[in-house]
Amino acid sequence: MTETASSSRIAIDPFGADLPAEAARLRAAGSVVPVDLPGGIPAWAPTRYDTLRSLILDPQVSKDPRKHWSLWPEVGEHPEWGWVLGWVGVVNMLSTYGPDHTRLRKLVAPSFTARRTEAMRPRVEKITEELLAGLDAAAPDEVVDLRPLYANQLPMQLICELFGVPDELLGPVERLVSAIMDTSDPSPEHGAFVQEQIGTVLPAIIAHRTEHPGDDMTTELLRVRAEDGDRLSDEELLYTLLLVIGAGFETTVNLIGNAVVALLTHPEQLAAVRSGEITWDAVIDETLRVHPSIASLPLRFAVTDVTVDGVTIPAGDAILTTYAASGYDPEHYGPTADEFDAANAADDHMSFGIGVHRCIGAPLARLEARTALPALFDRYPNLRLAVEPEELSQVPSFIAYGWQRIPVRLHA
Repeated sequence: MTETASSSRIAIDPFGADLPAEAARLRAAGSVVPVDLPGGIPAWAPTRYDTLRSLILDPQVSKDPRKHWSLWPEVGEHPEWGWVLGWVGVVNMLSTYGPDHTRLRKLVAPSFTARRTEAMRPRVEKITEELLAGLDAAAPDEVVDLRPLYANQLPMQLICELFGVPDELLGPVERLVSAIMDTSDPSPEHGAFVQEQIGTVLPAIIAHRTEHPGDDMTTELLRVRAEDGDRLSDEELLYTLLLVIGAGFETTVNLIGNAVVALLTHPEQLAAVRSGEITWDAVIDETLRVHPSIASLPLRFAVTDVTVDGVTIPAGDAILTTYAASGYDPEHYGPTADEFDAANAADDHMSFGIGVHRCIGAPLARLEARTALPALFDRYPNLRLAVEPEELSQVPSFIAYGWQRIPVRLHA
């Protein structure tokens, strides 16, 4: 920050323990407020729907720290900032601006067209059926954790098949993504671990597909790099895999898991869904609004001085993309904005982003959730949580929004 003293900034909870309450606290301070991210990284946090939308769509707001973050040259001097390098210390669609972003997006976008997504439907349905068959093996009174056995497995298998990740690297990929999402530990050791894993796991995927090319996106990116290195550098290849595999996995895990918990804790809404009064698409949209898989995404940067709602964000300052806060805005969604109500059918949420950086994998995530959720509740109509809702724990992150465990009884 260039103008605001550290003492006046509001510290963001690195554990993300109560996102609605934190959003309300920030909103009370203004529509865009100075905050401290884990490790003391200064940034600005939009607290209202229209404010965030305005900033996302402003061409004077960039995602490239190398060009537009005034503190980028100092990052190496702050070991406690190492956690953020998994987000801004990479070169892919998430951290580029202008022509570079357009070039990288065009390389990946063909794998996520509506036609290609629809073509994956049979595979999504087959994996879902296989996972449900596995759950059938549970004893009638057994407590089953749906996160690793169901919500996790469908997106993990699908995205890893799409990118040709070999079976022996599935575990390391999952651990890498979890470490990046964990913002509860800003220690230099955690940051170093993430960087070490990025430098180990992803090159192993590339090496495997170099030696064993197949009908997958990694092989296609390797072909592009070999034939036209100007379109994709080695560094961009590495970090594009990190982005697309990570985003295609963790976010859909949380979408499915958050929807399951929301419905199990709102039985009257679950009954309305089962009767056809509320659609599954409405459930998915309301989950994304109230329990967005990504609550806040670091970081964007002011290219020039940017004024929004009477507040000027100086050129070079960082901006947090606050998807959860925008969904809780009472001015946009009413006085009960922080409550889950699938009947709202609030499909204007920004949880997949908007503008040029809108998530290209959104249709695939919807397909997976639209398949997995009705299949689960149809298979187990008496599905119930095995613990009280207040006993559930969220993943330790202000970025990801999901549950560490989802213990259930399949047959009540």
